[in-house]
Amino acid sequence: MDTPDILRFEDVVAGYGKETILRGLSFGVRRGAITTVIGPNGAGKSTAFKAAFGMLPVRSGRILFEGREITNREPRALIADGICYVPQGRNIFPELSVVHNLELGGVAAPKGFDVAARVESVMDRFPVLRSKARHQASTLSGGEQKMLEIARGLMLEPKLMLIDEPSIGLSPLLVDYLFGLIRGLRERGISLLMIEQNAKRALENSDDGIVLELGRARMQASAGKILADPRIGQLFLGGGLASAQA
Repeated sequence: MDTPDILRFEDVVAGYGKETILRGLSFGVRRGAITTVIGPNGAGKSTAFKAAFGMLPVRSGRILFEGREITNREPRALIADGICYVPQGRNIFPELSVVHNLELGGVAAPKGFDVAARVESVMDRFPVLRSKARHQASTLSGGEQKMLEIARGLMLEPKLMLIDEPSIGLSPLLVDYLFGLIRGLRERGISLLMIEQNAKRALENSDDGIVLELGRARMQASAGKILADPRIGQLFLGGGLASAQA
């Protein structure tokens, strides 16, 4: 089904144990766009990502990918569908080489997929990783490890990447490089949904924004409109969201 939204949440309810975090969450992610989700601690940002990637059961409502329902599908099936999730923090195999980490990104590949050729193609986009291909991942800098996570996510040529807090712990110079990399992924046709600790900076590098509050979408608009909204700026873009980690 052809739809302008590559991903849609429709009245999604989810949470942990008896605690409900998402309370009828509805929003859409435009195909080919970078969309940043902002909101205070506890708003449900990371919870929404986990629900989308099948890591947290959806109690009611539904999630659609390219117009097809994917509610509560297993992560392995979602990877095969074309969804990649880069969670917060370091999620590499530190004792393995850069190449072996990339190869593990191809474990869900269909029969006949040329993993070795894909590793070469991905490393072409990340010259730093190619130069350290045989190094243990633990020897990479923080920025290089984040590149490795993103590169591994590209192994199966995803249509949509969910990226949670990509710049956390990085120097300002590496943050600049990272956002340039993310914009480059969009130019290659990948849609991106992002949570970022520095909300203002993320919105400046995004097409669209979604403001979450208490498990619901309070606002969805162009990133420029959200940046220009004085109410949003006062609540979330001054001091409140610059350090939000929810």
